[in-house]
Amino acid sequence: MAGGKGTRIREVACDVPKPMIRINGKPVLEYQLENLKECGIRDIILVVGYLSDQIKDYFKDGSALGLNISYINEDEPLGTAGALFFLKEDMNEDFLLLMGDLITGVDFNRFMEFHKKRGKTATLFVHPNSHPYDSDLIVTDGDGNVTAVLPKNEERSSYYRNQVNAGIYAFSNKVLDLIPEKKKTDLDKEIIKPLISKGEVEAYRSGEYVKDMGTPDRYEAVAADIKNGIISARNLKNKQKCIFLDRDGTINEYCGFVRRPEELKLMEGTAEAIRRINSSEYLCIVVTNQPVIARGECSFEDVEEINAKLETELGKKGAYIDDIFYCPHHPDKGFEGEVPELKTDCDCRKPKTGLLKRAAERYNIDLNASYMIGDMTMDIQCGKNGGLATVLVETGVAGKDGKYDVIPDLKARDLSEAVELIFMRLA
Repeated sequence: MAGGKGTRIREVACDVPKPMIRINGKPVLEYQLENLKECGIRDIILVVGYLSDQIKDYFKDGSALGLNISYINEDEPLGTAGALFFLKEDMNEDFLLLMGDLITGVDFNRFMEFHKKRGKTATLFVHPNSHPYDSDLIVTDGDGNVTAVLPKNEERSSYYRNQVNAGIYAFSNKVLDLIPEKKKTDLDKEIIKPLISKGEVEAYRSGEYVKDMGTPDRYEAVAADIKNGIISARNLKNKQKCIFLDRDGTINEYCGFVRRPEELKLMEGTAEAIRRINSSEYLCIVVTNQPVIARGECSFEDVEEINAKLETELGKKGAYIDDIFYCPHHPDKGFEGEVPELKTDCDCRKPKTGLLKRAAERYNIDLNASYMIGDMTMDIQCGKNGGLATVLVETGVAGKDGKYDVIPDLKARDLSEAVELIFMRLA
């Protein structure tokens, strides 16, 4: 979809269509097309409108880029989905739909493989960002099914996971049946929303680089990220590096088991430390034991709400976590109200490495190039078991649990100093 005017970024460029705004000498759309080509995707349809001749004259038939480009020209604006009507006759397979003003560093093959495996009509690419409070957010259940969309212009009465609609979609060609005629059509309201009510929309969460450069500030940030190589480094076709964080006592104040959202309070400096990870090549993923579920003191929904508060509070300060993995099990029995099926000796309860391995598989992480930060010897032992470098922080339990006789690679006063020491070590 390459017909945008770019009204919010006119001080950068006012005489070109938004996808043709140049960053470091190259149009935004060209970066995106190169990303698609890297994934073996060569058949491209560009939906154009505003100043369309500039796009056509630059890209022509795509042969100069090794692509096969055709065009749909909107003589009148058809909204964010109306042009899909023109695909009805010839589109006989699943396809990708991208907004043309994005800078992307995405493994589209991995995305499409996920879409086809799950078999839904639509899959939304979602990611955390530094401004979820003014972004459209995607709400999912525990299986990744999309249950609702929280529009950016509506007040939110509860905590939320930082899962932003990135403007990248995978569709079954069945979606075209929802566009019976050529008319202005809103993708979110008239296509996605009805599919959500039928259980036909899935979310694919990724920490890969996807940014709308539609404001002057974001434009400058994207230009810097291109120069620094962060975009390509975050592509999941490449092995990722990650800084894993324990939750309670490392990110938020330690007060025993957190059972309600009100009990979770960020420690001073936490958001700033996580923002620094966000601006690096490292993913930031939380791995935490939550035995309160097995003990019957919290439900899965309660823990999800607590994690949602964590992401909401970080988002208010411009920081985000790429994902959260938690273990709900507990091996010891005898608690009133415990959940019998969760009272088990699992492979995911730290210091075992199941959570690390799940994260590594999901995000193609090289554990040997990653770090584990925590406040308990259990966290340090988990990191050692997984082949990670480790940092013990003096917040929370401060290593005084004494469960494991293990020496961390580094010690730090708090999360801020831990992150500082890691980057000093890498310099």
